Amino acid sequence: MDAKIASPLVDCLQYANWSPNVFSQMRAGGVHAVHATIAYHENFRETVANIIAWNRHFERHPDLIFPGRSGSDIERAMREGRTAIFFGLQNPSPIEDDIGLIEVCHMLGVRFMQLSYNNQSLLATGCYEGEDPGITRFGRQAIAEMNRVGMVIDMSHSAERSTLEAIEISTRPIAITHANPYGWHAALRNKSDTVLKALTQSGGMLGLSLYPHHLRDGSNCTLESFCAMVAETASRYGTEHIGIGSDLCQDQPDSVVTWMRNGRWSKALDYGEGSAAAAGFPRQPQWFNNNADLGNLRHGLRDVGFCEEEVGGIMGGNWLRFYTASFGPMP
Repeated sequence: MDAKIASPLVDCLQYANWSPNVFSQMRAGGVHAVHATIAYHENFRETVANIIAWNRHFERHPDLIFPGRSGSDIERAMREGRTAIFFGLQNPSPIEDDIGLIEVCHMLGVRFMQLSYNNQSLLATGCYEGEDPGITRFGRQAIAEMNRVGMVIDMSHSAERSTLEAIEISTRPIAITHANPYGWHAALRNKSDTVLKALTQSGGMLGLSLYPHHLRDGSNCTLESFCAMVAETASRYGTEHIGIGSDLCQDQPDSVVTWMRNGRWSKALDYGEGSAAAAGFPRQPQWFNNNADLGNLRHGLRDVGFCEEEVGGIMGGNWLRFYTASFGPMP
């Protein structure tokens, strides 16, 4: 790879209210790739409608964005000054109860799928359930099929036993695309030392989250505090297994939080993060309001002692390596 494009910037999870403004901020921030959520609770046909909407974005803004399918598309984005958009599912609802839809979704560009989103799914248990029986029979077969076609297993919203079993069952490294260490901030969505050791020792990737509910001091978390956490995480699990998964939900109305947490399964408000105060989107930290601010992390990482090569890896080089290895069919 040319030295000029040796350090990409990759954000491995966003669910912004997509618009020309957001795409322009990606370019202003030098963001080369974004893993974009295209489904939370949608069924297959509704997910296809979301892909159609993305196709219109690609058609209207080809100077800013294009569909990402492989790691080489990140390198292309760097050469061309654009952003590659990689599709992901935060819930297995788009595959319904049909294992054949995994391959179909991959053919449509889906490269990540969470096995559960907070609740019990047909595949695994979410992190807000009281009991975690682990990966289901369907889940084991879905993991094998995802491994075969080149779709990454994402356990960001899954419970502990299910996550550990997914790591063990999968023959390819998995990802937790947007979460932080539980020891730094005790949010239900953040991950234990046991999980993070198993994840990274198996070659998996952790995308560190900038979503305030996942941060120590919430919206008041400082860049210094976040980057000190990154340094501690790297010392425990290895710099090469760490990237960014901001969980940016820019310009979304608060009604979208209700959709995320309630879907169609609940008549009552489900506050998810644990209190009525968390019902709406929290304010972003001052140093990260949108994609144009992602570069602030480079300075913060240097200030806590990372060398340029390590900064480049955390900001996107590690994700580039993982995407390249993960999105094709089983070797």
